[in-house]
Amino acid sequence: MSHRYVYGVVDADDALEFETEAVAGAEKVYPITHRHFAALVSDIETTDPERTDEDAKRHDEVLREIMLSNGSRTVVPMRFGMVFENDRALKNVLRGADRAFRRSLREIDGTVELGLKIVAEESDEVDREAVCDAVADELEPLAVDAVDNGLFSDRLVLNRSYLVDRDERDAFDEAIGRIEDDYEELIIRYTGPFAPYSFVNVRVGAQ
Repeated sequence: MSHRYVYGVVDADDALEFETEAVAGAEKVYPITHRHFAALVSDIETTDPERTDEDAKRHDEVLREIMLSNGSRTVVPMRFGMVFENDRALKNVLRGADRAFRRSLREIDGTVELGLKIVAEESDEVDREAVCDAVADELEPLAVDAVDNGLFSDRLVLNRSYLVDRDERDAFDEAIGRIEDDYEELIIRYTGPFAPYSFVNVRVGAQ
């Protein structure tokens, strides 16, 4: 018996089906719809999938395909490993979390998540506060929201995620270019677009 591996939730009007390389060797992503929402899923044979690097990458790539399909879609992303035993269990969650999904879709509508890490060489002495202030001046006016992701290394100067309207994406890219020009001595790691993991707070339990 196959179960339902969930990538994310979209408005029911944005439901779609497509073939792709999905988690655990699945080849198709399709919608399970209940009233206002559609969960985008693939079939899986276990309720406890192993998190491999390959499948974690596939999870993110499926979400990116959903976001970019037909120009753009807003999707509330689920964390890796969200599996439901059957359609009924999944629809129960869609019903029970109706308000949370509605709120999240409204808050992230038309946006993507972009990441920025700034890394110093081990021998460099950097005025971290000055760098962070300059980056904030460039990027925060262009972002809907931003969150710190923690400095897990002594070399990290900045580690932030930004929620950016798609219409501001080009301006944001240009601002990153100016930061790269201003801080050639630092390593600038600019990533995305991602589904906005850092800016949704829907907690549901797999069943």
